[in-house]
Amino acid sequence: MKLSRWKSTGVSSLAACSLAAILSAAPAASRPQAVESAVQGVSLSLDPAQSKLHWTVDSTLHMVHGTFNIKNGSLRFDPETGKASGEIVVLVTSGESGNSSRDERMHKEVLQSAKYPDAIFKPSQIEGHVSRTGASDVKLHGTLSLHGSNHDLVIPVHAELANDQWKGTAKFEVPYIQWGLKDPSNFLLKVKPTVNVELEMSGPLRLL
Repeated sequence: MKLSRWKSTGVSSLAACSLAAILSAAPAASRPQAVESAVQGVSLSLDPAQSKLHWTVDSTLHMVHGTFNIKNGSLRFDPETGKASGEIVVLVTSGESGNSSRDERMHKEVLQSAKYPDAIFKPSQIEGHVSRTGASDVKLHGTLSLHGSNHDLVIPVHAELANDQWKGTAKFEVPYIQWGLKDPSNFLLKVKPTVNVELEMSGPLRLL
């Protein structure tokens, strides 16, 4: 009887040891490779053919609408820290409003686009979380170089990421007179001192 009890106890102990060995080995075999799957950064490029800057400015006579072309653009950011870099370059010489005489005056007297052909926005930080897929609403901090001067901006951005493509819109105001550009108003026409800007963006996406 004692022998039988000893055998039973031995078998139970051996089974327990074997089960413990199996359980301790299992996590090592199925442990995910976190380092390999981690995303170090996200790179967004602007396709000039699919991107455009729209602007409006109000006056005593009517609302003026116009556009500028995007020369090139790219944005890279760290999804963990929000730190951003890159630049978006707007071709100032491409600005038009549908009225040739008004556009000539805009380029020659206000924008002086022959001297300052580009406007460049350089992002520094993303405030908010950008989803890997779907829509996100964030604030993009950065500096806009316009007409030879730099100005800090915080721009609300709505972005949508899907697979290897993205698109987004950004809306902000430019107080151009406050920033040192010439007031186009005259005794017959009064122009508001702020331009409303809407930037349409689209292009390829890459995970780094």
